[in-house]
Order: sequence, then structure tokens, then C-alpha cells
Amino acid sequence: MVINLFDDKSWFSLRPLTFTRPVADLRVGILTIAEKWGKHLNASCGYQTQEYLSEKYPLLAASVFVNGAICPDDELLENVVKLKDGQVLHAADIVIAYKTTVQISYQEALNKLERVAYLSSFVKIDYPEHIFGFNDVEIQKDFALLTKGKVSAGLSGTNIVLGDRIFVEEGATAECATFNTLQGPIYLGKNSQVWEGCHIRGSFALCNDSQVKMGAKIYGKTTIGPFSRVGGEINNTVIWGYSSKGHEGYLGNSVMGQWCNIGADSNNSNLKNNYGEVKLWDYEKESFRKTGLQFCGLIMADHAKCAINTMFNTGTVAGVSANIFGAGFPRNFIPDFAWGGAHGFDIYALDKMLETAALVYERRDLILNKTEQKIIAHIFELTKEYRRF
Repeated sequence: MVINLFDDKSWFSLRPLTFTRPVADLRVGILTIAEKWGKHLNASCGYQTQEYLSEKYPLLAASVFVNGAICPDDELLENVVKLKDGQVLHAADIVIAYKTTVQISYQEALNKLERVAYLSSFVKIDYPEHIFGFNDVEIQKDFALLTKGKVSAGLSGTNIVLGDRIFVEEGATAECATFNTLQGPIYLGKNSQVWEGCHIRGSFALCNDSQVKMGAKIYGKTTIGPFSRVGGEINNTVIWGYSSKGHEGYLGNSVMGQWCNIGADSNNSNLKNNYGEVKLWDYEKESFRKTGLQFCGLIMADHAKCAINTMFNTGTVAGVSANIFGAGFPRNFIPDFAWGGAHGFDIYALDKMLETAALVYERRDLILNKTEQKIIAHIFELTKEYRRF
């Protein structure tokens, strides 16, 4: 089976995380949204996304189109599979999926195709805070999907495991660590490592080839994506992958993109001193949006980095390739390709940023290819209006 995952208006409200990817490439739970649909349907996934992303995320020849912001569940999957040619599955004005041999957009599908109403609830990722907000639910679902019919590998006898909801993939190792699965499952991906003295509480996912360093304290509803390294204290956070928070410091109710690095002893606040509602920067409104949340930390887009001892205020958004350093709290919105901190910002020149990114890729034995460079260059131009220094 082949499906295409389309971006709806949530692509705009999920910026800066989606500047570098379609919505379906976001990680929530253990898997990305695209990986969820692909595994459930045994399908190859294409993307109907922004034109500048389409070379990396191409559209495939397919008649089934699924909303890339929606996470699948059993009932939803059943209804998508039952769709006939010329039908659109929707919930009010939200297009969930449609089937057609004629190339049309999701907006056209509601007007041109036969409507099939979906009346049950579902998880839809519309804003950055939804990623950590729904992470527990999605870890539970992905854990069931990935472990069904499989037998867990064993763990060393030096570890303490509370409960039995732990699954260890081949090659994963842990020594002298505590795993508490009484509040949620724990998943250790292939070739992942948990070093000595770590205390981990579910729900928790450590994806393939990632490491938790010695003495880390990780609370529930947390996902560490593949090829990442983390330490210190982490709570209800999602890290996409290929990123590092390798030292002491607190990260909570937060989202980190890809190729990010957080310096030693850096911390974020996730609760205002007055216990008030947290606001986050909204790229469309060019102002701060109410989240309805009391707890909300740091939203950090791809390639963003901060120096040692950086302090982030409650509800801070750091854009693509933001580079933050210096004493004091930087502003709550740090524009894409900003260079500086509380003392002020300059523009992080594109050529300098690409030089650094190439070195970061090289450390992982990867190459920053022309496609990636073009995407980054496009984002640099796309975000100029926010760099009013």
C-alpha cells in the first residue's frame, strides 16, 4: 500500500518545528506520525507538503491521502481503510483522509468528494505544545504497536525494574539503573544505552542508538529520539533525534528538534512565578498566543544551540539555527538564525551556519547534502522578517 500524508493549516501553527519538515515527520510518542501510519498500514509514505521541502519529502503515486497531523488509532484506521474512491473522511471542517485518483488538495476534497463523517475523537497535533501534551498517550499506543507478538531482550541483573511493562530491543544495554514502569511503559530501542546510576520512570522511550548518561533523572511522558545523548533532569519532553542534552540541567515540558545541542548546566523554566497561563510565540500572528497551559517550557527548532549555563524563561521559542549564549534570560522568542542572548542579537550568517552544520553532520558520519543546504537557505530567506534586531 502507498499513501500520501498531507499538510493542512497545522504546518503553519507548528512553526518553527515544521520549517524543516512536513507535519507527519514530527515525533510524538516513540515514532514519527508518518512511521505510525506506515507501520499500521504496512504502507510506504509520501508527502504533500511545502514546495521547498518536496525534494527531500516527495509525493508518491497514490490514491489515498491522510492528514499528517493526525495520529492513527484502531477505529480511525478502520475507517480510513474502508474509504472508497471519491470519498473524504472528515470531522466537521477537518479533513482526515480522502481517496481519489484525481490530484486535488485537501481543501478541494471537502467540496468535490462524497463526505463521510467521523464522529469519534482522535489525536491531532496542531501546536508545538501538543507534542509533549499528547506524548504519554502516543507512547502507550506505539509501545503496543512495536511490541505486539515480540519477546523482549533481557537486561543485566544489576538493574532494578519495578513492574513488568518494559521492552528491550536487540543490542540495548543498561547497568545499575532503576526503571519504574508502574506509571507507564518503558521502551529501549536497538543499540541504546542507559549508563550507571540512572533513574527512569515511565512512560519513557529511548530510541535506537541513543544514550542516557550516568546519574540522569528522567520522569514520565518523555521521548529521546534516535542518535541522541542526554543527561541531567528531563521531564515530559520530546527530542526528535540527532540532538544532545548531555549534561546537568533541567529540561521540562519541552520539545527539541534535530541537530540541537544544549550546553552544560542550562535550564528552562516550565512554570511562571505567578502560576499564570503560559503564552508561546505565534509566527502567523507575530505575537504571543495563549496556550491554556500552566506548565510549558522550551520549544527549540532544528539546528538551534545554546551555550553553558543558559537560562530559558517559561514558554520560550527558539527558531531554526538560533545560537544562544551569555548571561541572563534571553527573550521569549528567539528568531531563526539569531546569534546572541539577553545582551542582544545579531544575524547568524548563512555561510557560517552551513559551515557549522556540515561539521555537526560529519561527527555523525553524515554529509550535509545540497538538498539540506537548499532547505536551510530557503528558511533563512523565509524568516528574514522576524529578525528585527
